[in-house]
Amino acid sequence: MSAASPRIGIIGTGAIGGFYGLMLARAGFDVHFLLRSEYAAVREHGLQVNSAVHGPLLLAQPQIYSEPAQMPACDWLLVGTKSTSNEALAPIITQLAAPGCRVVVLQNGLGVEDTFRRSLPDNLHLLGGLCAICAHRSAPGVVEHQALGGVNLGYHSGPADRDAQAQLALLNEMVEMFRQAGVDSSPMPSLAQARWMKLVWNVPFNGLSALLDAGTEALLNNDDSRAEIKAIMREVCAAAQALGCALPEDFPEKLLMGTARMPDYLPSMYHDRFQRRPMELEAIYAAPLAAAAEVGVQMPRTQTLCHLLRFMERRAAD
Repeated sequence: MSAASPRIGIIGTGAIGGFYGLMLARAGFDVHFLLRSEYAAVREHGLQVNSAVHGPLLLAQPQIYSEPAQMPACDWLLVGTKSTSNEALAPIITQLAAPGCRVVVLQNGLGVEDTFRRSLPDNLHLLGGLCAICAHRSAPGVVEHQALGGVNLGYHSGPADRDAQAQLALLNEMVEMFRQAGVDSSPMPSLAQARWMKLVWNVPFNGLSALLDAGTEALLNNDDSRAEIKAIMREVCAAAQALGCALPEDFPEKLLMGTARMPDYLPSMYHDRFQRRPMELEAIYAAPLAAAAEVGVQMPRTQTLCHLLRFMERRAAD
């Protein structure tokens, strides 16, 4: 391994890990995939992305592993799993990380890096990746990519804590790899602000899609649901402002206009609900609500949405 040819590991080869891992591998990077339930399907058929942006893509013989012990140590580890499994992932990340490894958490929500930091060695760099992408897994080893695909990156913690230049250099290294792979990417000066920006979209659209059994098009075309989306967005922006992560006043309206231009999209929480998987309620709802409460900001609409989603999840588990 060297700085010129880093070894990249993908932990979680669903929609996120599958798409970005395939794009990096197609660009000639040394990419290794850790799979569990999808291992047999990918071994037989390869990794496939049906992309409305790039066309049909197939990685016929990806470097795949069913157990961490089989996989080589990596310079970069991209974590594409859902945040619901984070507690169990730290030992796997530690096992797969080469000295000084850069761990990039490609997850939604707030505080996801904090969960990992408590359990990871101090010599590992921890970064956050904010993915602006419409994608879902339609079958084992098959990803449907409908639109977008960019990744914004921010530094969370590690050996470069007190060195802003070193942080930027690490971010730019991953940014350049993504760009070479045909993925738009930018470094973010504040990871916290970037995560709140993503929450402005995720809090209303993820929850309401799961609760109302509706995609983005239906939610935006109904006056009542559109008004609720805007009200929730304003709550999230107010919380971000109180926590020192001020967002542009017109940010919610820009997100609504951008969403209206996208193809009809069912967010990840919709798929989690209807496939009876745990929903990311802690990272997308509980953590932001707790952070806002600490600075005296109430988010009643977000709180109600969280309560309804918890009820729905618990009832489905009975």
